[in-house]
Amino acid sequence: MHFIKFKHQHIAPSKIVCIGRNYVEHIHELSNEIPDEPVIFIKPNSALSNEIQWCDDLHYEGELCFLIKDGKFAAVSVGIDLTKRNLQSQLKSKGLPWERAKAFNASAVFGKFVSLPEDISTLSFTLHINDKLIQHGTVDLMMFKPQQCLDSIKQDFELLDGDIIMTGTPKGVGAVHQGDSFIGTVFNGEQKLIEAAWSVT
Repeated sequence: MHFIKFKHQHIAPSKIVCIGRNYVEHIHELSNEIPDEPVIFIKPNSALSNEIQWCDDLHYEGELCFLIKDGKFAAVSVGIDLTKRNLQSQLKSKGLPWERAKAFNASAVFGKFVSLPEDISTLSFTLHINDKLIQHGTVDLMMFKPQQCLDSIKQDFELLDGDIIMTGTPKGVGAVHQGDSFIGTVFNGEQKLIEAAWSVT
């Protein structure tokens, strides 16, 4: 089993539930259609990693992420949804599932989780690569807010304690290169809640 950290505990999520196409500018960036409801896909526990493991055709997607306890949001962090982009395009063109391009080993990288503020509507995150700001996402910019995502997921999936919800990526996605240095930061308004750093191995 693979683990994440929260309050000095090591927690093994049973699954990571991901929301796709949740920022309009990112939808346009990849020439996708705007959905009427949250686009949901799942990564298994084996997708969890503490580091970005480079391979050919690897793209990053920074995201605001939530830890579940008792069916509710309990903690927040920054994560990176890693995608084999060319493979994903090939699978989509054939009408096939995305798992090989989205749910492979070490395809979900997270920082440490911290407790939620009372008001999550002011949460945001940034992703810097090689000291350059590449992505900036906010709850306000999401098409489907975190609670809407949670309610939609619960219609079809039981969420167990420790499960993680990734709420989608804003514009600015791109290729991962060997030697890249990533820093993800979560803010509550102007207050920094958590910062995580990863180097590509």
